[in-house]
Amino acid sequence: MKRMKCIISYDGTHFAGYQIQQNKRTVQGELERVLSNMHKGEAIRVAASGRTDAGVHAYGQVIHFDSPLHLPSEAWKKALNAMLPDDIAVREVQEVDDSFHARFSAVAKEYRYKIRIAREKDVFSRHYYYHYPYPLDCQAIERALELVKGTHDFTSFCSARTEVEDRVRTIYEANIVCNHDELEFQWIGNGFLYNMVRILVGTMLEIGQGKRPWDCIPSILEARDRRLAGKTAPPHGLYLWEVFYDN
Repeated sequence: MKRMKCIISYDGTHFAGYQIQQNKRTVQGELERVLSNMHKGEAIRVAASGRTDAGVHAYGQVIHFDSPLHLPSEAWKKALNAMLPDDIAVREVQEVDDSFHARFSAVAKEYRYKIRIAREKDVFSRHYYYHYPYPLDCQAIERALELVKGTHDFTSFCSARTEVEDRVRTIYEANIVCNHDELEFQWIGNGFLYNMVRILVGTMLEIGQGKRPWDCIPSILEARDRRLAGKTAPPHGLYLWEVFYDN
């Protein structure tokens, strides 16, 4: 039995999320369907670095699965891409040690959030950028992002439906990149809570509009109250960009 690690990209527009759900189209469901076909009907379970919600995209999601098939990495990649739907692509395949786990071996993740701030809506980017046609003070946002970095309890910045009790996370990088009528938030941390990135983005946009002072972040964190943070930004601007491992 060999353990295979894959880096995959997917367009989340027409998926109900990554994780399998009954009677719904999911990324995991498509992956396991193809793998089952390759293994003559045998069920092959796939583990991922984490779940993404409906409408959320991935550039560098990482998965692993165990298989008795003896195929070189390039053959795996070619076969999977030939059978998967057009909105999933396998970027890389490699054989790894049995101790590797896509989720539990990860030491950090990077998420990016893309925004169009042009006045007019662009129909061709509507599934991949959040259209936000309002002037923003990027300097205020940059100051606020500095206050997010570090180790904090992010209870105020996660959904009330978050199931885990330990909500302390470390943010290593929190940046904003401005390019004409496009903005991109970049977040790197050792882990992220349910809706955490989208709530952080929503809060930063309110700061950029002057609805909140840039130095409000510490008091929101300290309160541990979701009601004090900003709105949850929509899913279609969010990308799971990269997953980091010790090696």
